[in-house]
Amino acid sequence: MNIGTAARQSGLPAKTIRYYEDIGLLKADRAANGYRDYSKHDVHRLRFVQRARSLGFSVGECRQLLSLYSDRERASADVKAIAAEKLGQIERKIVELTELHDMLGHLMDNCRGDARPECPIIDGLSGSTSGP
Repeated sequence: MNIGTAARQSGLPAKTIRYYEDIGLLKADRAANGYRDYSKHDVHRLRFVQRARSLGFSVGECRQLLSLYSDRERASADVKAIAAEKLGQIERKIVELTELHDMLGHLMDNCRGDARPECPIIDGLSGSTSGP
């Protein structure tokens, strides 16, 4: 199938598919006319990458996961280790975002939001409490 069909079936833009091929995540065959020729297996791999990316896995991690996916001798512990590392990263990011949320909420709660120039938000962003 051509790249347009592969794009429709995988739910990815053709540009993304070309990028994945350029970086070696996918290797499409070439038809006699030189155009890329994708198989159902290629579309399945593209969906696999799409789902992995939607869970926050990097391109490098997707490469590892695809390698494990293709390896029928793999240990599920290897896959679980990659997923556990990603889950840890997500949990750390949640803590960071919660702290940012709380800090910004605190600054907003202390800002009167009126016509006066005093603004705890500006002071907090500048690292001072007295202004410029």
